[in-house]
Amino acid sequence: MGLVLVGVAAILTRIEDWRRYTPLAGGGAVAVGEDTGYGHREKPSGVTRWLTTVDHKDIGILYGVFALLALAIGGLMVMVMRFELITPASDVVSPQFYNALLTSHGITMLFLFGTPIIAAFGNYFVPLLIGADDMAFPRINAIAFWLLPPGALLIWGGFLVPGIAPAQTSWTMYTPLSVEQAHVGADLMLLGLHLTGVSATMGAINFIVTIFTERGDDVSWANLDIFSWTMLTQSGLILFAFPLLGSAIVMLLLDRNLGTLFYAVGEGGGPILWQHLFWFFGHPEVYILVLPPMGLISYIIPRFAGRKLFGFKFVVYSTLAIGVLSFGVWAHHMFSTGIDPRLRASFMAVSLAIAIPSAVKTFNWITTMWNGRIRLAAPMLFSIGFISNFIIGGVTGVFLAAIPVNLVLHDTYYVVGHFHYIVMGAIAFAVFAGIYYWFPIFTGKMYQRTLAKWHFWLSMIGTNVTFFAMLLLGYMEMPRRYASYDMVTVGPLEAQTLLHQAATVGAVILLIGQLIFVWNVVSSWLDAPKVTDADPWDLKQSGLYTREFGWHADRLTAADGGQQQAVTDGGQQPTVTDDPPRRETDE
Repeated sequence: MGLVLVGVAAILTRIEDWRRYTPLAGGGAVAVGEDTGYGHREKPSGVTRWLTTVDHKDIGILYGVFALLALAIGGLMVMVMRFELITPASDVVSPQFYNALLTSHGITMLFLFGTPIIAAFGNYFVPLLIGADDMAFPRINAIAFWLLPPGALLIWGGFLVPGIAPAQTSWTMYTPLSVEQAHVGADLMLLGLHLTGVSATMGAINFIVTIFTERGDDVSWANLDIFSWTMLTQSGLILFAFPLLGSAIVMLLLDRNLGTLFYAVGEGGGPILWQHLFWFFGHPEVYILVLPPMGLISYIIPRFAGRKLFGFKFVVYSTLAIGVLSFGVWAHHMFSTGIDPRLRASFMAVSLAIAIPSAVKTFNWITTMWNGRIRLAAPMLFSIGFISNFIIGGVTGVFLAAIPVNLVLHDTYYVVGHFHYIVMGAIAFAVFAGIYYWFPIFTGKMYQRTLAKWHFWLSMIGTNVTFFAMLLLGYMEMPRRYASYDMVTVGPLEAQTLLHQAATVGAVILLIGQLIFVWNVVSSWLDAPKVTDADPWDLKQSGLYTREFGWHADRLTAADGGQQQAVTDGGQQPTVTDDPPRRETDE
């Protein structure tokens, strides 16, 4: 796989000179300062701007707004599920509706929030960080986003269209259940998933070409920033994983609607074939979601620790190692399916080995903070929260990689707790850290810092109360995906009810934290005064001032009318101190 990726990269760098801007019809480059009639055209305003834009920054904002809306919808779905689980009986929603919420919640969070929110950061900042004018293929970039809204409507179609029952297959869509369910909502969901996969693949190709060919002359592989490294690795994973999911979905649609037998028992395929195809995509998908957040944390922590990232090369190497190893661990989801024990042992070995590069990153983050000048601003708080939650999620994952433990805990709430420590406790925390860190660039304003800290503490407490309770439920062998558990015969019912109630209380705390986040972002964006300082985090003081804030400084200068003293006689510019005025900080 590594050799294939290297080969693809080599081909991309030799197909065409992507940096060549000479018009095809002849003529030289436009002299500096000349009006081309193209580069200086003003953007349209209002709705037309957002519907027609190909600017990477605008598309990044569109991705971000879409992803946060999906996060809100997926979060409301899970709140209904948590209220259903307060008591053992089914007394809030029907089991069928619970299963529909369970299915849509998982798909919404992974495909409509996780991947798009990463694309939001990547679209906005990768060109700025590598010195590119825009993404390599701006129109494809826009198409990749505009495939997502119809994909979301199809995924939620069973809830939106009267008379069509939503899919109840769970987000893994295991056969034969997903073949036998006659609901049209399941077909709509599969088609919507297919669109989101095409969108992600188009975006991945764009990121790969952009990072390979659009870098500035001063940006080499040696000094490429860590966030761009993780985006590049993620894009490589998407390129090989998502098309496989698309193929598996097409075969499932054919089985459902045209009577083919790809996943039929005893016909050469079988239900286990779906599991192999799905998890060959599904486990790299976990790293598709977590690698860029790791890059965000690796990028943000040094800025608030006052020192460079410890072991930068090893963080890059561990990123690439995770990318390659992630395609060799999929069958640890299938230890209980009766596959050959020799195969199980090899997959257990690789599943344990992939924890090593993740541990390398963790120790590098901790060492970066060691003896640093820590500033506990909101981005740093969420970064530290990421590390602590990631350690819990990672260690619980190591247990699941061991075959004997996996056979006991498979399909229990332990798996739910482990996975959500990674998805909510790590990925979402890194997203919040990135939003707060780059909020002055996104909006030109500063958020309310006290509310941001309330957001962090409520999210941290809510995450650990909710998902640690699920780990304990898993140790009681409480099975997952049950709408009612009054008939479950494993474990004491009173203790299980108490832990479910604790998880629901934690979910309510989480919800309150996210409401504070929404209020903070919206009110600050609308009402906060503009930030006139191009270095809002005092990065110049520690020598960690980066390219995107330099771009932000140029934008502020242009907005002020470009009031800079011209030097025409070869003399020196007036001395400008790099130290911004002192102001209240989060220390």
